[in-house]
Amino acid sequence: MPTISEFFGILIRMYYDDHNPPHFHAYYGEHEAQFSIETLEVLEGFLPKRAKALVIEWAVEHRQALLTDWELAEQHQPLRKIEPLE
Repeated sequence: MPTISEFFGILIRMYYDDHNPPHFHAYYGEHEAQFSIETLEVLEGFLPKRAKALVIEWAVEHRQALLTDWELAEQHQPLRKIEPLE
């Protein structure tokens, strides 16, 4: 599972052959959550409030890049790194 971005101790990853709807995984310490790319709602898991807010802020800025990586993952192509939140 490639890490496509990393910021403030948060890792953003995407799996190849993952299930729909299009989503990404965010890891922060021992916490993990799956976020819908379309709605940015948490589909599964939990992140602390501040980490969740940072992930959503980042994803709003990079929604198109996330969708592109989702399509690449479905085709088993290398995923592109996405700029971190600054």
